[in-house]
Amino acid sequence: MNDIAPAYVKLVLAVGQHDKDYVDAFYGPAEWKREAEASKRPLPEIASEASALIARLEAIPEPADEMLRLRRAYLTRQLRALSTRVAMLGGKRLSFDEESRQLYDAVAPVNTEEHFRQVRDELDRALPGRGGSATLLERYEAFRKDFTIPRDRVDGVFRAAIAECRDRTIRHIPLPPGESFTVEDVTGKSWSGYNWYQGTYKSLIQVNTDLPITIDRAIDLACHEGYPGHHVYNTLLEKNLVRDRGWIEYSVYPLFSPQSLIAEGSANFGIEMAFPGGERVEFERAKLYPLAGLDPARAEEFDHVRQIVDRLAYAGNEAARRYINGEIDAGGAARWLAEYALYPRDRAEQRVRFIDQYRSYVINYNLGKDLVRRFVESHGGTPDQPEKRWEVFEMLLSSPRLPSQLT
Repeated sequence: MNDIAPAYVKLVLAVGQHDKDYVDAFYGPAEWKREAEASKRPLPEIASEASALIARLEAIPEPADEMLRLRRAYLTRQLRALSTRVAMLGGKRLSFDEESRQLYDAVAPVNTEEHFRQVRDELDRALPGRGGSATLLERYEAFRKDFTIPRDRVDGVFRAAIAECRDRTIRHIPLPPGESFTVEDVTGKSWSGYNWYQGTYKSLIQVNTDLPITIDRAIDLACHEGYPGHHVYNTLLEKNLVRDRGWIEYSVYPLFSPQSLIAEGSANFGIEMAFPGGERVEFERAKLYPLAGLDPARAEEFDHVRQIVDRLAYAGNEAARRYINGEIDAGGAARWLAEYALYPRDRAEQRVRFIDQYRSYVINYNLGKDLVRRFVESHGGTPDQPEKRWEVFEMLLSSPRLPSQLT
């Protein structure tokens, strides 16, 4: 496998020459990247080598060591996903579920309109002003405006959230000296936040300021992109697998691969890890609301509504599934998101642009979170065992596991 791993990394870099979104991070030998840029290998040649590498991996006798078994399975599955992405770049079209299975090693459950209507009905009862002429979406947006962070306060609120998330994470997960990240505001993106891992335990986190940012997004972004989310995940992989074990395959991160479900799922579940139970709303009320100039007395009211809306997360999957399968067009997808995910027009249109760019990637956030939670709790990391919970979570972030191995 030590011979196959460099070839895998170089193949990922080769695909990146055909797909600007494919290589999410790379901190291996710089000359490998230069070689990929200089040669721009044809897609059929990349596909042929990927098949040859898979055959070599399958010919390796089953390792006795568990980590080596996980490594072989990981490399094999990542290469299969690479082959699928190459085929898609060559024009192959897959259904939403076929694509997610082949790229991310998972298929999201189907939820009906009735499921989301029941959640909407609960939200209708929770929001003020029911019975008037305003729609539920209009009332929800009016409600959210009361909790929007003024632009000149966003940076201070976000930095306070980051500091708290880091403090809560390093109590349980030791991080290497010198780890850190910088934060940068951007516009014109289809996403709300992004972590660009740089290697040497450093990240660049970009926050999209196109749309208003509500108070809950401070913790969401700080945990998801930073601690104990993407920054911690990539740092642990670099420390424990690349540096300590010499597994060079982890020096590259192909976005459209099973690794993304683990990355996004653990980043979303990491919010619950850092702020279990009522600790999130307590911190927001005591620290973030005053920094944002918002009324702390309404923190629990907003948190109650947030938790209801969170249960609409899978509505985004249904919009993407129908859109990618050709059952609805872009306008129909935006209307679905407005109806069942409570997205206002600008956010719905932004989300459709995200689906255009990343397609079935959307399952990694909600299904990934649920699978990571299931894995952690099935290994003893239940809410009443917080130390064990962190132990299992760290183990997951430091090992080459696949989505299909989380069930």
